[in-house]
Amino acid sequence: MHVDMSHRVRLAAAALVAVAALALALAPGAAAKWQRTRNGTVVSYDRRSLMFDGHREIFLSGSIHYPRSPPDMWPELIAKAKEGGLNTIETYVFWNIHEPEKGEFNFEGQNDVVRFFQLIQEHDMYAMVRLGPFIQAEWNHGGLPYWLREIPDIVFRTNNEPYKMHMETFVKIIIKRLKDANLFASQGGPIILAQIENEYQHMEAAFKDEGTKYINWAAKMAISTNIGIPWIMCKQTKAPSDVIPTCNGRNCGDTWPGPTNKSMPLLWTENWTAQYRVFGDPPSQRSAEDIAFAVARFFSVGGTLANYYMYHGGTNFGRTSAAFVMPKYYDEAPLDEFGLYKEPKWGHLRDLHQALKLCKKALLWGTPSTEKLGKQLEARVFEMPEQKVCVAFLSNHNTKDDATMTFRGRPYFVPRHSISVLADCETVVFGTQHVNAQHNQRTFHFADQTAQNNVWEMFDGENVPKYKQAKIRLRKAGDLYNLTKDKTDYVWYTSSFKLEADDMPIRSDIKTVLEVNSHGHASVAFVNNKFVGCGHGTKMNKAFTLEKPMDLKKGVNHVAVLASSMGMTDSGAYMEHRLPVAADVYGGDANCSGTTATLAVQAKCSKRSPSAAQ
Repeated sequence: MHVDMSHRVRLAAAALVAVAALALALAPGAAAKWQRTRNGTVVSYDRRSLMFDGHREIFLSGSIHYPRSPPDMWPELIAKAKEGGLNTIETYVFWNIHEPEKGEFNFEGQNDVVRFFQLIQEHDMYAMVRLGPFIQAEWNHGGLPYWLREIPDIVFRTNNEPYKMHMETFVKIIIKRLKDANLFASQGGPIILAQIENEYQHMEAAFKDEGTKYINWAAKMAISTNIGIPWIMCKQTKAPSDVIPTCNGRNCGDTWPGPTNKSMPLLWTENWTAQYRVFGDPPSQRSAEDIAFAVARFFSVGGTLANYYMYHGGTNFGRTSAAFVMPKYYDEAPLDEFGLYKEPKWGHLRDLHQALKLCKKALLWGTPSTEKLGKQLEARVFEMPEQKVCVAFLSNHNTKDDATMTFRGRPYFVPRHSISVLADCETVVFGTQHVNAQHNQRTFHFADQTAQNNVWEMFDGENVPKYKQAKIRLRKAGDLYNLTKDKTDYVWYTSSFKLEADDMPIRSDIKTVLEVNSHGHASVAFVNNKFVGCGHGTKMNKAFTLEKPMDLKKGVNHVAVLASSMGMTDSGAYMEHRLPVAADVYGGDANCSGTTATLAVQAKCSKRSPSAAQ
């Protein structure tokens, strides 16, 4: 299938051009900064920002995950991110694609994380690496490999020796590969920040003191790797003292006061550009204006690093999606699933980035102050009076009414729920509600090569199995996860039973009802080789009931249920124990049981027979 885009027209705000010379005079360019890191640099920080050899910088970052796009797309995606005004790319590292089997590693093709960072460096951009190794990310099993569940006595993400040992081993393997390629900023590479763990604050309470011990251990282990750059933890308010806590959310400029350690900068690791979608969800919408408002607000309160999650979402290929998550990932990001510009989101944010870069010197070195200009109206100012360097953010937080503000003797019209950026405290160079970028629309066209001479065929390579064909026979079968070990999403569960003449209904218009009560994820039922019905749960309510009439016969009857997993869970405490919960299958008032993983088959029979899984 060929994917095309309507014509994209770029319109830059005239005010940006008017003050371009001011920007060149005030702030050194990103390229000049990069030259200092070629031979290795000291990455440090103060309350205002990260610093390279003592020089402050602002960071406009976007998430692009290497396994969610083919390697051939990587250069174009990075180039488009840079064209959109970003100077930093962020990615997780995905443990279960790199070590799918214990001790067996894969860093080829789409898994070549080193090459991905090298491409970022070739585009003269910075990088953030989020090592996890638990990542969530709507990724199957939160990025943890399945084999980890089979380690004796393991408990994930707590003060558990087996888990800590395997976590440390993997983290150090990744760090060694990155070090060997000279990819950390201390070596002249692009990586300026590294993250250990991920949003652990949600889990810490479940493990109590053991959780606190674990998070302190994780920080100490990470710092011991001596990579020469700061470590961060996102959504971890009480991060260990040597690790910078960061914010995840839509409005970190208003919801997050920053690290309690006042020598640490305000960093925003996830600004959600939309919302990931699960099966059944409508398209997610977050306007360009709202995202721009949130970013401008964050910089106006002293933030100096903001990362868009996602800037390009890409695709969950194969079986990499978490439970019920769609393959299409953050298609509404500034670069859509195919890497095409999503307008006006991409263009409006590009204009915002240009405005922030114009104001960089004032943002990084100016004295901050706040002026109340009315109810829900304010000006946040960064100023260096002796150098006549100044930037002001005029904010209207009223969501219903526009306003005209008077700032330093001049009137400024500021629409509702918006911020106007004054690069010299006089000239408006950007307004979050004023969109210059044009809208576009994605259209799909069938490619001639694949649309011609199609011949449809029905796949008939698999028949509904019978009990005797089952490869595993158990009185109480294991759950689907343990049977498949994350190698497939499907398992057949079969059982058979015999009915005598007096077991059959007296009236021909009465049928036995097959009732499948399941806790997930989906099931397709067959009786005597005939399709009976199917059912499925949802992301929020995995349990479901399948009720269908079925035709039984005198003699041996065969029940087969094809159970399907929609992916493994990606979050929560005690993930190593998280399984689909047992449920029941009933046929009339029968009472002959045999468990089938997530199901317990019960049907009237003259002789008890064990269930079977295939």
